[in-house]
Amino acid sequence: MSTAPKPIALPVTAVTCLEDRAHVERAVTLDLAAGVQRLRLGPVSALAVDRTLHAELTADHAATVLDARIVRTWTPRGPLPSADEDSALRRRVHALEEERVALEQHRDRLHTRLDLLGRLAADLLREIREGAGSGEADAPRWARELDRVDAERDAHGEQLRAAQARLTELGAELGEVERAMALAGEEPAELVGHIELTVEAAVAGPAGLRLSHLTACALWRPAYRAVLDGDSLTLESDAVVWQRTGEDWTDVRLTLSTARSALATDPPRLVEDRLTLKDRTAAERRTVDVELREEETGDLGPAPVLGLPGVDDGGETRVLSAPAPVSVPSDGRAHRVPLSSFTTAATSEYACSPELSPLVTQVVRFGNRSGHALLAGPVDLVRGSGFSGRGSLDFTTPGATVELAFGSCDDLRVVRRAEESRDSVGITQRTVVTRTVRLHVSRFSAPGEHGERTVALRERIPVSEVSAVEVRVRKESCSPAPEAVDAEGIARWDIALPPGGRRTVTLVYELSASAKVAGL
Repeated sequence: MSTAPKPIALPVTAVTCLEDRAHVERAVTLDLAAGVQRLRLGPVSALAVDRTLHAELTADHAATVLDARIVRTWTPRGPLPSADEDSALRRRVHALEEERVALEQHRDRLHTRLDLLGRLAADLLREIREGAGSGEADAPRWARELDRVDAERDAHGEQLRAAQARLTELGAELGEVERAMALAGEEPAELVGHIELTVEAAVAGPAGLRLSHLTACALWRPAYRAVLDGDSLTLESDAVVWQRTGEDWTDVRLTLSTARSALATDPPRLVEDRLTLKDRTAAERRTVDVELREEETGDLGPAPVLGLPGVDDGGETRVLSAPAPVSVPSDGRAHRVPLSSFTTAATSEYACSPELSPLVTQVVRFGNRSGHALLAGPVDLVRGSGFSGRGSLDFTTPGATVELAFGSCDDLRVVRRAEESRDSVGITQRTVVTRTVRLHVSRFSAPGEHGERTVALRERIPVSEVSAVEVRVRKESCSPAPEAVDAEGIARWDIALPPGGRRTVTLVYELSASAKVAGL
């Protein structure tokens, strides 16, 4: 049983790209002879994981895979490239490097020559001092020698400056040629893998081979492009794919999965959680300690990770497929693969939270009509004036509402002023903290603008978690009163402003606590 000297091509037909690796499938039709034979297929990526290699034969007659393994061959590169087989860019790099080495040697010789001429000039000046001191003056000879030394130093100095200038030009040109070569060509791989397949066939005939394995150096992340046109919005879902596996994926069926095969599947260890009770002291019974704390309201999601963020899939594995065959070269660069696109009606409002920012942002809401879950990722925002920036899209289930911020509006501005007063009232010395928040909303419109613009203002009100502290909105002092206050303590006003209009919104609320409350 011998191995065929020429390997059989084994192209990639399908790829399932995971968060940090890829599952590669290959298919080829083999012309098998009767009996046991060993086949050599490839080349394949040297990064293929051996233990995940799986081969399967399908044929009208009995055919079995006896053994499948990956064999890697290391071919070291030579010290110098061959001028006959190299590209024009590589020959240019080789010529520039040779010229740079020669210039560096010439520069070193000039430095040595100038150093020698400097010592010669010092010796000549010392001889002039000694001769003049002893009365032996030879002015004509001294003048000739000094002129000759100065002339040689000037000539060699000019040559050194020219060499330095040429070295700078060579460095810049060499950098440009190397960048062009990195874009135009690739280095030959030193480590190449092949599949050695041992099969047994009852009779001679064709058989289909399906082979699959995992490989590293491949990943994907979702990306989107939102185009706002009046009351309609078009959302394009893409997948950004990187791969540096050592072989190109040409016209493959691409599947994108959020499965995390590298994570451990062992259940967490259970540890004891002891709860102890103790009696409160008399001082603790007399007082109630409270504190103001900030809490971010939001939905539960995966814990953040350092580095490249993972794919937020809502805790359930999601699988997406490219609608057409895809080609992804093995260059390590980002390649966008279109997945889906839909156009739907959208509602828009101008919202502002003055406590966080004085800017008024255009917020667009629309339903997810893509037919699949939208994974969290960056969004390129495009509206009537063109590209307006980049935002982020949170995980959204099919049919749910999506919120996108399309940037701030320069003609709307909100200024916030807050005041606080503290007082004790009643026989029980109940503490009352009164806070007054004034929001000054202005619209700076260009000449010729018409129509009102509604701004949704949101202001925070504390929410009490203990009965000893009460929070009350003094609606009689508000101007105007909030249109709604939700369970999270967010008060909202919808303010309509004409061109050049101004409006002031006043919110007054008070925190009332009994005398035994401490920390307010």
